[in-house]
Amino acid sequence: MVPWGLVALCETRTMFLAGWCLVAANRAQQLPRPSLSLHPSQGVSLGDNVTLRCHVSQTAARVWLYKDGRLTSEKDIDKEQDTAEFSLVGIKQEDAVKYWCQYQILEPLWTSNMSDPVELRVTDPRYPPPHIFLRADEPVEEGMNVTIQCQNQNYGGIIFLHKVGHSAPIQHQEPNGGGTANFTLVGVTPADAGTYRCSFRAGGCCLLFSPLGNNVTLEVTMTHAPSGASPRSPDAVQFQVSVWVPPGDCEGLTYAELRAVTPSTCTPSPSAAPESPIIYAEVGTGRPC
Repeated sequence: MVPWGLVALCETRTMFLAGWCLVAANRAQQLPRPSLSLHPSQGVSLGDNVTLRCHVSQTAARVWLYKDGRLTSEKDIDKEQDTAEFSLVGIKQEDAVKYWCQYQILEPLWTSNMSDPVELRVTDPRYPPPHIFLRADEPVEEGMNVTIQCQNQNYGGIIFLHKVGHSAPIQHQEPNGGGTANFTLVGVTPADAGTYRCSFRAGGCCLLFSPLGNNVTLEVTMTHAPSGASPRSPDAVQFQVSVWVPPGDCEGLTYAELRAVTPSTCTPSPSAAPESPIIYAEVGTGRPC
């Protein structure tokens, strides 16, 4: 990938510039790509402040920040730094776009490829939060299908389904003509239980989202015990102990008969009751032969 700053030159058809652009592209491939991160990365609203950090793995002289494909800022960093910070103060609607960064080193004079893009998603409180409804029979049992319905009052855009505890939406879709999106959870399990909310992205140029709406809670009832579960705990085994001392045992041992009994709430039939296992133990009495 040729750095964006070289694209215009590389479109020239002369042999000299074509060769120079090929060399520049090869040099860019030898440099590790930078990474760009947002702080905070979530919950940003209009008017908030955001910091973009471009992380480089080489000693860089200059770092560029691109906003929606256009160079918007640059910063020089010294040899002791591996991060350049760019501050966005008082986020506006037009700031809710994609960002990239790129860096250049001096010795040799090479320029890196672009970082992966990051999206600055901004909540616009002017949009009303969508409503959410749980469409399912009660109680919801494991294996059933559940529909969660979100309505955004015909504002268009894309509706997102959020689950509390997840950093990103778990599903999204365009609403129907009535401004409603139906999200189906197929064959639910206990892992699907939780609290859900909706938001929507407004149409247009920017990554503007409504606030999160009201919530619904999904509870899933298990229909059977987990696979491999034992109906009785190993600690539920009891012992009946009988002790006798045979006369004249020259080893001075007492033989104890331990008959294992498994507790049960049912009274077994005498004809069907199995013979209890017998365990023999040797207990010293200290009696001489």
